[in-house]
Amino acid sequence: MTDHAQIKASVTTDNAQIIDRALGRIVAGYVFPQRAEEVDRAIRARLAAGAYDALGGAALCEAVTAHLQEVCPDRHLRLLWQDEPQSTEPEDDDTGRAAFLALLREQNQGIRRVEQLDGNIGFLDIRWIADAGEGARAIGAAMELVAHTRALILDLRECRGGSPAGAAMWCSYFFPDDQVHLNDFYRRATDSTRQFWTLPQLPAPRYLGRPVYVLTSATTFSGGEDVAYTLRALGRAELVGETTRGGAHPTDRHPVTAHITVTVPTSRTINAVTGSNWEGVGVRPDRAEAADKALETAHQEAIRSLS
Repeated sequence: MTDHAQIKASVTTDNAQIIDRALGRIVAGYVFPQRAEEVDRAIRARLAAGAYDALGGAALCEAVTAHLQEVCPDRHLRLLWQDEPQSTEPEDDDTGRAAFLALLREQNQGIRRVEQLDGNIGFLDIRWIADAGEGARAIGAAMELVAHTRALILDLRECRGGSPAGAAMWCSYFFPDDQVHLNDFYRRATDSTRQFWTLPQLPAPRYLGRPVYVLTSATTFSGGEDVAYTLRALGRAELVGETTRGGAHPTDRHPVTAHITVTVPTSRTINAVTGSNWEGVGVRPDRAEAADKALETAHQEAIRSLS
């Protein structure tokens, strides 16, 4: 066997092992077992046909991810490449949560900017949805600063995800009490459903009786979509901007190699009003607008509505 043939055979074997491990995690954990079996058959067929023989690294991850989502259009179902090596030991819940909380501390609990716009319109730029525990004080501080504005704009155009409980906390500020059912999360591993309701106590005044606008873009994802979808479904906010990315399923991460991780949606969101969610279709705005024009449009609309 020539050196080139030996290298090709080695890559093919390595890729088969990577894909086999990733598919094992998907079949064992994906929230829809039947769809997981369909994904498994489709990817193994491509593997057998040599679709991945010439690929490696990030290119392999991109190709497999595209094929996973072709069979099952779930934006959280992915094979991810990291340049920096990672531990291949299974990550327990505490470790994953600690890493997430550390990220949020570095990112000011996801709150990038708080501002008072012309016309006494409040503006909050939110990049991550913080944990409802550690993030409560920061969320409360932001809401305290806009408590006396005439209308509020929540900018989720660069919000890439976060905590479901944190999303429920953000939403709680816009309702009068703890009697509003927001959504449910069904988890396959335990065959259980967790309900999320508005919270009875908050560290800052609730924002009631005034207009709320939510800005969205094609970047808005996961936890950011949760806030946008929930507030619109309950008739509490007007959405301005672009249709979001469409990731509604809470996800676990599993190392496959030192550089590759498979992300597996293990739960699904069920909105209390619609009985559905935004997976694969995104959250559609009430008023379609280019992302870079959405703030101006919402600000003008807020001033007009209050005149």
